[in-house]
Amino acid sequence: MNVLLVGESWTVHETHMKGFDIFNVCRHEEHCGDMLADVLRREGFDIDFIPSHEAQAGFPGTVGKLNEYDAVILSDIGSNTLLLSPDTFYRGQRSPNKLQALADYAEQGGGVAMIGGYLSFAGIDNKARYAMTPLAKALPVEILNYDDRVECPEGIVPRVTDASHPIFRGIGKDWPFFLGYNKIKVKDGAKELAVIGEDTFIAVMEYGKGRTLAFASDCAPHWGPKEFMDWESYRPLFGNMVRWLCGK
Repeated sequence: MNVLLVGESWTVHETHMKGFDIFNVCRHEEHCGDMLADVLRREGFDIDFIPSHEAQAGFPGTVGKLNEYDAVILSDIGSNTLLLSPDTFYRGQRSPNKLQALADYAEQGGGVAMIGGYLSFAGIDNKARYAMTPLAKALPVEILNYDDRVECPEGIVPRVTDASHPIFRGIGKDWPFFLGYNKIKVKDGAKELAVIGEDTFIAVMEYGKGRTLAFASDCAPHWGPKEFMDWESYRPLFGNMVRWLCGK
């Protein structure tokens, strides 16, 4: 099964002030994307990983290209990166609407998942802004049109509401805590599988011939803490989610 993982990378630009002197340093990080890609490879998937800085130009723009994959996972990457190709933003040219292509891909039989984070769903300051995109209709949850972060520095533990679903096969009952999540609500016609506080945590939906999934928190820090990443069920949980997306 071929899976495309997109996002989970960032560039840090720091200003260092040392007395009279000041200088800037930069670094690029994508270890969380590499980590999740490795987890899924160990679950038996063939993974292509496009980090955020490459997705603006590198994300497939047509259903035909997306059909090379059984499932596509977006994780912590805002809609602007996928909508504003270099041809459109820098050169004022028309280009494919990649989120419309992704919605069409799901409707025609593909699997699409969104994993939470500061640039997922609505995101911080509504910068992810997926509610205003064609992909919104394909996802199993209603997305807010304003900052949707729920910060829980004290920790909050999700609760499974449909343990019979195959996503939870072999998954431990004692979930670790999370430090926050995106506030989403299951749509009519979709299935809510787990909740966090009073909100949806995991939801799934049959969309046309395909399947879609929403996971409200992060796969890595800071919302997904070390306790989650070290959880014995971390790897099988993500493996089960992707297998379900692929119809397996």
